Amino acid sequence: MSEIPAKATESEDPSDGARAAATADAAVAAELRDAASGTLWQVSPPGSMYDYIKVASFSIGPDGHVDQWSLRAEQLFGVPAERAVGMDPIEAFIAPELRERGQRKMAEILDGREWTGVVPFRAPDAAGTEGLAEVYVMPTATEEGERAAVCIVVDVHTLRRIETDLAASQAIFGQSPFGFLLIDTELRVRRANQRFASVFGGTPDDHRGRRVHDYLPATEADRVATTLRRVLETGESITDMHVTGFVPGSDERKHWSANLYRVHSGSGRTLGVAWLSTDVTGRRAAAREAAAARRNLALLNEAGARIGNSLDLETTARELLDVVVPGFCDLATVDLHQGLLVGDETPPGLTDGSVELRRVAFSSAVSGVPFATGPAPVPVGSVHHYAFNSPWAAALRSGRPRHIPAGDGGLIQSTLAVPMVAHDTVVGLAQFSRTKGSEPFGERDRALAVELAARAAVCIDNARLYRREHERALILQRSLLPPGDPEASGLDIACRYLPGNAATEVGGDWFDVIELPGHRTALVVGDVMGRGLRAAVAMGELRTAVRTLALLDLEPAEVLSALDEIARGLGAPSEAGRTSRQPRDAELSEVYLATCVYAVYDPVTRHITFANAGHLPPVLVEPGESALMLDVPPGMPLGVGGEPFEEVEVELPEGALLALYTDGLVESRDHPLDEGLQAFVGALTDSNRPLEDVCDHVLTALDTHHGEDDIALLMARIQGLPAEFVGDWTLPREPRSVGRAREYARDQLTGWGLEPLVDTAELLVSELVTNALRYGEGEIRLRLLLDRTLVCEVWDACLVQPRRRRARDTDEGGRGLQLVGLLSAGWGSRRTPHGKTVWFELPLPDGDSHTMDPTEALLSLY
Repeated sequence: MSEIPAKATESEDPSDGARAAATADAAVAAELRDAASGTLWQVSPPGSMYDYIKVASFSIGPDGHVDQWSLRAEQLFGVPAERAVGMDPIEAFIAPELRERGQRKMAEILDGREWTGVVPFRAPDAAGTEGLAEVYVMPTATEEGERAAVCIVVDVHTLRRIETDLAASQAIFGQSPFGFLLIDTELRVRRANQRFASVFGGTPDDHRGRRVHDYLPATEADRVATTLRRVLETGESITDMHVTGFVPGSDERKHWSANLYRVHSGSGRTLGVAWLSTDVTGRRAAAREAAAARRNLALLNEAGARIGNSLDLETTARELLDVVVPGFCDLATVDLHQGLLVGDETPPGLTDGSVELRRVAFSSAVSGVPFATGPAPVPVGSVHHYAFNSPWAAALRSGRPRHIPAGDGGLIQSTLAVPMVAHDTVVGLAQFSRTKGSEPFGERDRALAVELAARAAVCIDNARLYRREHERALILQRSLLPPGDPEASGLDIACRYLPGNAATEVGGDWFDVIELPGHRTALVVGDVMGRGLRAAVAMGELRTAVRTLALLDLEPAEVLSALDEIARGLGAPSEAGRTSRQPRDAELSEVYLATCVYAVYDPVTRHITFANAGHLPPVLVEPGESALMLDVPPGMPLGVGGEPFEEVEVELPEGALLALYTDGLVESRDHPLDEGLQAFVGALTDSNRPLEDVCDHVLTALDTHHGEDDIALLMARIQGLPAEFVGDWTLPREPRSVGRAREYARDQLTGWGLEPLVDTAELLVSELVTNALRYGEGEIRLRLLLDRTLVCEVWDACLVQPRRRRARDTDEGGRGLQLVGLLSAGWGSRRTPHGKTVWFELPLPDGDSHTMDPTEALLSLY
């Protein structure tokens, strides 16, 4: 502390001094009375400024020492009265460097001069509390007439804080961007700020004494008044109370958010309620817009999740109405092109507006409004059309939505007629209607309706395209399967093929029964991985390849190896056939992956040879035995490549039952593969039943949940060729063997009662045996087989296959195989483990086929 601050002032006005002295005397007297009674003095009413300002008083006697010390002085300076009385205030409270100046001022005061100033002080206690006091000294006199003084002291820090608080309060109240009111306990406005006055007109003073009913509608004002009373009574604050009303000169409904809290004085007396409000009209409008946007987004999300789950046209239309009613409208209909529903192709682009439509769906959240979203009621399922000049026809022609106002006297308020457009093609018309009392359609609703209709239209068009593809694939698939009931020598065959239902795509399952030379039969079951038209096409290509390879009379393992190469070629298109803008389809190879089991059965030996390419194992049921799965090495699926296929030869007893099948029979989402295989084996218990009954029993017993996948089942009962229908001879390699071969053939055919075939058979047997002697090696074997046809086979040890050539007119030979081709129903050759076999086939005399007369055949060669 340096010296007494320069802002200290002195007062020389004696009248002011007299008034101040009188006031001070009264204050001192009151202090003394309260001190005597032991209570804190209080001369101001509740709510006085003295509740906030720290004011104290003490008196100085003629000797310059304290002779009276108030309770407030004790609180301000922290010194009790018994210690303060008799104390020199200059020595006790003033810093040493200021005491000399202080003594001079004290002398002037005791000479009768008033003084006002700000004095730094330090309380004479252990803590040495420092403070700043504003002191007002008023001269007085004792009863003896000696000069004395009364001092009024105010804590300067408290005054500065009050001054700051008042300035801040005034700034907040006056400059606040929110409407600010102080409402008294009688619910009248005591004070309003400029922001409030700018909204409701006039100046802030013009609003004093008004009530809430002067600003709000009666019902709203009653509600607000009740809330204000509750705040006054309970002291509970109200946050974000919504208030609705109008401002002067405007018909626009306004919305405010108000915060209310009770206000008290320093002594705790309730002064009223503070009202702080802000205009939230724009925010509420934005909130409504956001809510509408969220609702629309939720509807679109729901539409994406619920529309298009079915590939059925009518179901998709009903799914659209399930989404929009009642979330978007009160009732709605969907009309689709009649041609679309009966399978005709929808013409590209827009329609003329009067095309035939069928009402496929209707939904209403309002009872008593049957099908009334058009010019006339149209029941579901009815075919109709709109008048050419109607707004519905105009919507179909233009491809744009039309708003159709409601007529008089009905429940409908308005209707949106929205064409259902997919890929620039109008597939139908959706109508959305709202009844009276609902919010009318807005521009946002119009855009949402177009989006919902477009989504449904795309799903409907996809369903149409899928149905078309599914039907074509099904036709292709069925055309590639064996027609009717296949027949084979030495086998009783039954089969079942069940395609997936309309909700699933066609698959690549197939089976085949191929007749081979020597009354042998190839049994094939396969499954192309993948579904749809491409899988059906791949199945057809592989089935054709299997038939081609089988007719070459290759071994089963060789057939699968060649088929594997073909499958890999199908799954990897050449670079030459692919343009730069056509990327390689990574999924194409997967489409042409396939599993297949190929078996060749010989009825003479009752041996069957299996080769497997990743397919499920065959199941065999021997007479009187339980069914078992044959241990056939599975190999790799076709199209993988790189691995050879193994063969397994099994001898089958007479009457045994063989089953080949695809995974659709034994596997589903609810049935694991192992469980399905065991169930299949268990279902083949009675192999003596007719094969057709066995097939039906298997399909029923397995509970296959058909429809998830295609099912192919091929069953064959073994019926070997009886020994009496087989003639087998071995001939030495000498010229006489030709004549013996003719004799054996003549005798065998005569024994079988086939005399009409003797001449032809002798001639052809002579040609084959002659060729075996001339071009073959080793012993010669002649075999005749009688079943549905007559088959003659000539075996030798040479691997060179015979080749037919056209002889010239001057050639003496070279016409033998030509003669065989002319006189037989078919001929060929195949390799055997020890050479080759050349064969020909003749139809039986009671058959439908007839061979050429041998004499005519010989003459035709020259």
